[in-house]
Amino acid sequence: MDFTDVDVWIFDLDNTLYDPSAALFSQIERRMTDYVSRQLAVTPAEANRLRDDYWRRYGTTLAGLMAEHGIDPAPYLADVHDIDFSVLRPDPALAQAIRALPGRKIVHTNADALYASRVLDHRQLPVFEAIYGIEEVGFHPKPDARAYDSVIKAHAIDPTRAAFFEDDPRNLAVPHDLGMRTVLVGRGRHGPDELAEDHDHGPHVHHRTDDLTAFLRELT
Repeated sequence: MDFTDVDVWIFDLDNTLYDPSAALFSQIERRMTDYVSRQLAVTPAEANRLRDDYWRRYGTTLAGLMAEHGIDPAPYLADVHDIDFSVLRPDPALAQAIRALPGRKIVHTNADALYASRVLDHRQLPVFEAIYGIEEVGFHPKPDARAYDSVIKAHAIDPTRAAFFEDDPRNLAVPHDLGMRTVLVGRGRHGPDELAEDHDHGPHVHHRTDDLTAFLRELT
C-alpha cells in the first residue's frame, strides 16, 4: 500500500469511526422517518420511502427535504441526532492508530459538527484537528463535489497527498478523481450484495477494509 507521501487523512464518521453494529444510524433513520412524517403530513411508510429516495438522489435526506420542501435544516438536525450515544464505547486502539499517522487528521461528515463531536467524545477520539459537518460545507452533502472542495480550500490540501476513508462507496468517487487515496471501510450502507454488484471493484475504491484499526497500523 503506497501511502508514504500522504500527509492529510480525512475520515467519514458514521459506520467508519465506529462499527455499524452500534446501530447508531438505525436510531437516526427512525427519527428521520418520524420527522418527515410529521413535517410533510404523510404516513410513516411514505415518509420512509421519501427518506430513502432523497438519500439516493440528493446524497442525504436533508438535502432532499431542503430542495423539495424548503425544510429548515437546524430543527431537523437537532431532532434526528437526539439519540442514545451510550451504545458507543471508547476505542483507545483506534485513537492510537489515528494519532500515529503522519500529518493532519480531519473528519468530514454529512451529519452536523455537534453530533460528530458527541460521537468522537463517546469514542474518546480526540485526535482530529477539524470537523467538517454539513453546515461547514454550505449544506452540500457528499458526494457533491462542492462538499469536498470546501474542505480542500479551507485547509489548502493537496489532494494527491490526501487519503479519504468512507463507508459509502458513492462518496469515494470524487476523492478518487481528485487524486486522493480512497479506502472503503466495511461493506457499505446497503449490504454486500449491492456493494459487490455496483462498487466493490470500481476504480474509485483503491482499498477496502473491515478493520480500520488494523489497516491504519499497517501504514505506520
